[in-house]
Amino acid sequence: MDQRSGAAGTAGGATADEARRRTITLRCQFCQTWNRVDAARASDRPKCGQCGRPLLLDRPIKLDDESFERTVRESEVPVLVDFYADWCGPCKAMAPAVDQVAHKYEGRAVVAKLDTDHAQRTAAQFQIRGIPTVIVFKGGSEFARQTGAVPFGALEGMLTRAL
Repeated sequence: MDQRSGAAGTAGGATADEARRRTITLRCQFCQTWNRVDAARASDRPKCGQCGRPLLLDRPIKLDDESFERTVRESEVPVLVDFYADWCGPCKAMAPAVDQVAHKYEGRAVVAKLDTDHAQRTAAQFQIRGIPTVIVFKGGSEFARQTGAVPFGALEGMLTRAL
């Protein structure tokens, strides 16, 4: 079941506002229901259409092999994915910068994390050879890639080029 936050369309076609509206597609971390959220309303604390719990878009969302492809393909805003592992020191050092990017770009982009130890199929598909690796996706395709820990400014630069 998908939920779309925001105003409903008109019977005769999309309005100019709806044509500009971009959506974020993500799975609820609590009940695993897929939701579609109006990106412009992300800061309004949208709720899952099934369980009613908040979809927290001001922090990185966790992806796995099952949720990665649909989130990246169907989100109409850029998606920055941090490929990491819990045991990785540089990944831990970069985590606050990833959190900061998620907070700053809430509603304009999706910031996500994918644990390469638990999502080996996706890590192999994108040939992740070193972590942390950050990939920005735009329109469902890889737009930019950086391997190695980088500061907030570098992450922000990658993302702003995709906006």
